[in-house]
Amino acid sequence: MKKLYTLAILFTATIGFSQNVANSTESTQEIQAIPAGYYNAATGTGYALKTQLHNIIKNHTDNGYGGLWGIYTQTAFRDNYYENDGSLLDIYSEKPSGPDNYQYTSTSQQCGNYSGEGQCYNREHLIAQSYFNEASPMKNDPFHVVATDGSVNGARGNFPFGVVGTANYTSSNGSKRGSNLVNSFSNFSGTVFEPIDEFKGDVARTFFYFATCYQDKMAGFYTASNVASTQVKAMFDGSADKVFSDGFILLMIKWHKQDPVSAKEIAQNDAIYTYQGNRNPFIDNPGYVCQIWSAQCATVDSLLSTPSFDFASVAVYPNPSNNHRINIDTEVVLDEIELININGQLMQQIKNPSSTGNTYSLENLPSGFYFLKLTSDNQSTTRKVIIN
Repeated sequence: MKKLYTLAILFTATIGFSQNVANSTESTQEIQAIPAGYYNAATGTGYALKTQLHNIIKNHTDNGYGGLWGIYTQTAFRDNYYENDGSLLDIYSEKPSGPDNYQYTSTSQQCGNYSGEGQCYNREHLIAQSYFNEASPMKNDPFHVVATDGSVNGARGNFPFGVVGTANYTSSNGSKRGSNLVNSFSNFSGTVFEPIDEFKGDVARTFFYFATCYQDKMAGFYTASNVASTQVKAMFDGSADKVFSDGFILLMIKWHKQDPVSAKEIAQNDAIYTYQGNRNPFIDNPGYVCQIWSAQCATVDSLLSTPSFDFASVAVYPNPSNNHRINIDTEVVLDEIELININGQLMQQIKNPSSTGNTYSLENLPSGFYFLKLTSDNQSTTRKVIIN
């Protein structure tokens, strides 16, 4: 069951879900609408808007690490969306189109030892604890600490999120770990973990929340993080404003756009507001993402909307380049070559470029991270290139 919601439907879903919870026989909690005036101070654009949202949501109650077990028993964190059986909703085991391989229905199933899936559930930090040195309140924030199967949580480890090319591990619902697929949205070449499509937007909006709620700490996390968090550091750039690495921000925006806010997220947002007194603004108003990271959103829109010719027919090398030169090998005759920086600015545009045989070359390129857009017969393909 894919989630297809407009903003108008989302508002209706919030009201309808609140009524369902009020009549539920499961453990209940008071469900809140967005408080009147909650976002009145969020009037800016770009990183100024992000700071305004930070000031709105930064102060919240820390209920401790043990308090997470209790909030997971609340109705908003149970399966009232797929099988509708009230079992724990786990993004790493939920199978949206069929029965789950196992269910967690009792607090006695908390981890615990395990030797495989389906034996116990624990507390998964979507932003790994090693990144912020297990400090509070980050360690205890249910906006990014979710209940998941212990074995799958262990398989994910500290690996960044990404799109798996070749999997070396797959969970029962299709979540995967393996080598990252290097494409237009990521140039990371290490191991990554990929949730199923149903929950990719949920993960993205979690990261946007974390980057905003804790923006005053982000630079310190990056500088102080140790060897144990080297893997997770690939998702961040050490800044307090953009926060994310060039490739990762594009991937998160893509996931955010392709997997809209769900009734599950709305209900959990309301429940967490009651629990600790702050909200995820990117669930309440998904448009904040592109009001803040506008240049990156424009890049994603361009990548998603451009038809592409045969990607396999293009080779770009060396990449990364250490001599400020790149070569493009293709049997396709190129009509245009564009070099675009991460902010969407056109750095070079060559119409009807000349080639030597099947090779086009660009020289004297400044150091940086770029998108190389190649156009042939009104179709395009985009590759990421790094000039050292």
